[in-house]
Amino acid sequence: MIRSLAVCVCAVAVLTGCGDETSTPADSVEAGPVDQADGALAPGEGFADRLQMALIEAEPGATITLPDGTFELVDGLSLDVAGVTLTGAGQGKTILDFAGQTGAGEGLLVTSDDVTLSGFTMRDTKGDGIKSKGADRIVYRDLTVEWSGEPDESNGAYGVYPVESSDVLVERVTVRGASDAGIYVGQSDNIIVRDSLAEYNVAGIEIENSTRADVYGNTVTKNAGGLLVFDLPDLPKVGGHSTRLFNNQIFDNNTRNFAPPGNIVASVPSGTGIIIQANEKVEVFDNTLDQNRTAHVLVVAYSPEFEDERFNPLPRNVLITGNTYGEGGYEPQGDLAMLAPLVGGELPDIVSDGVNRWQGGDPADLNLIIDEPEDIGYLSLGLGEYPLNPLNLSPSRDRPTGGEMERLPSVDLTKAE
Repeated sequence: MIRSLAVCVCAVAVLTGCGDETSTPADSVEAGPVDQADGALAPGEGFADRLQMALIEAEPGATITLPDGTFELVDGLSLDVAGVTLTGAGQGKTILDFAGQTGAGEGLLVTSDDVTLSGFTMRDTKGDGIKSKGADRIVYRDLTVEWSGEPDESNGAYGVYPVESSDVLVERVTVRGASDAGIYVGQSDNIIVRDSLAEYNVAGIEIENSTRADVYGNTVTKNAGGLLVFDLPDLPKVGGHSTRLFNNQIFDNNTRNFAPPGNIVASVPSGTGIIIQANEKVEVFDNTLDQNRTAHVLVVAYSPEFEDERFNPLPRNVLITGNTYGEGGYEPQGDLAMLAPLVGGELPDIVSDGVNRWQGGDPADLNLIIDEPEDIGYLSLGLGEYPLNPLNLSPSRDRPTGGEMERLPSVDLTKAE
């Protein structure tokens, strides 16, 4: 059951406008227009081939400029040269359209350091929109990644997907329609995600198995789950900690979960604002939450069986303070829908599963600190110990008492900004 609570969900996909010029890939780049020596690509015949060649032949520190227009690509792009800037005429002006993509890979894969991506739209990739792996000091700025049409499990899993990196900056990015997470940062360190829009995804923004992340100034709406901070076992990096979620607008995350069956996010209940699972040192403050039908904030353990001895499945040292809560919890979904009648039919603003020990171990002091006014409701489901036994359900509305947590410092990305 708690597995449902400990993941994320949702959504529909939206079609955005296109540019005024279309280019069709050609068999020969020689037949196309001559590109400028300063790295500006000309529109017209052979654009896709010339773009990939520019990415391959770029010198470190080069800038590649994309023109205004909509350009059809059938193959994914890749970049492994350090220090390159790839920039377009703006979101919705330079559109790379992958509707005819023949492979199942990402639209763009970056595997080099000090890369900046800005000013273009990626549309209808068969796999992830933009993925970077082992790419330190990468900047995603003023980008849109979207899947058009109705929400569909065949959409790419992730819109913006930096992984195994340090000094990651995601700002003013829009993602729509991802069948897993719109903006996802995994197994990384020193992260900022700010001033972005995540809508109509299964999960809006997800920080997973990562350390030192600031997520702020974002609008997260119409996803199945809004903001997620997770830690999972059996990955190269475990032990996620030190994430701050603040000054975000998190509302109306009630889209149905359209993740492919078997995905971990497929069991996340629609209608969740924030989910914190098996992570440590998480601060949630100064956010506005409204119209999330299951619950505004869920704090849960990781419930499936695992063998990773490095992994702690319990959330620890979580501070929730100074947030603004509108209507929520009025129509719980998933397994919480079955539990809601036992606690009056609706759920309060903040819900924890109440798990504090694992497979016969001693109870742990999780240090869950809820520093909110008394009229902000809290519920512990009182599940106590895994393996789960639903008969042990012991709900309580008594808040955890005591507890202190040293406030986390802000993330410093001076080298990437």
